[in-house]
Amino acid sequence: MSYLRCSDPSESGKIKGMFRTIVICLVMFSVGAVAQSKKQPPLPPSQTPPRSTPATDPRQDSTSITSTGESSSSSSSKDDPVDLAPPAGDENAHPVSAEAVRDAEDEAGLYEGDEIGGVQEFKPWDPHKAEKDVEVGDFYFKRKNYRAAVDRYREALYYKNDDAVATFKLAICQEKLGEIEDARHGYESYLKILPQGPFAEEARRGVERLKSQTPPSPFSKSTEAK
Repeated sequence: MSYLRCSDPSESGKIKGMFRTIVICLVMFSVGAVAQSKKQPPLPPSQTPPRSTPATDPRQDSTSITSTGESSSSSSSKDDPVDLAPPAGDENAHPVSAEAVRDAEDEAGLYEGDEIGGVQEFKPWDPHKAEKDVEVGDFYFKRKNYRAAVDRYREALYYKNDDAVATFKLAICQEKLGEIEDARHGYESYLKILPQGPFAEEARRGVERLKSQTPPSPFSKSTEAK
């Protein structure tokens, strides 16, 4: 192969030097690759690459392993109910405490059927509507339609249960309708609301007047017979 021969000896030396350099580079690269592979051995087939553990929610219950191998978990306060039972021997030390608690709860209206407690109907509070009902009641009262006036005054007291004017005018209508007991109670209620009100004197006269018209109770008759 005559074309590989070079007539110039210097060019032949250059080519040989290039070959040596290439061979040396290849040898060094191979040695580095072998050394790198030795530093990090390959993983066994059964071992998987490690994964980053997800961040745990601090709101969740935490579980720890003690030195004995038992797991201990801390939960929220909902899992630990508060003990409201009385201490031991309390019933013997305070024998009437149950009755006292019962009376206190009864006065607070915690039992169904009480005047204060139980299921109640919450009445609306509307003084403006109560005033309008009184005006309509006055309209019927002037026309001597006392039954319609009573309905309006009662409706006014539904929206404002301590309305002194509606209480007094309701008592007047009830007296005219012959409802003596209700009328006297209405006059007395007005005096409790406004003892010195503009209709106080008339309400007192109404109470005295209706006391004489109140029929005696059957119990008083039986007492007199004895």
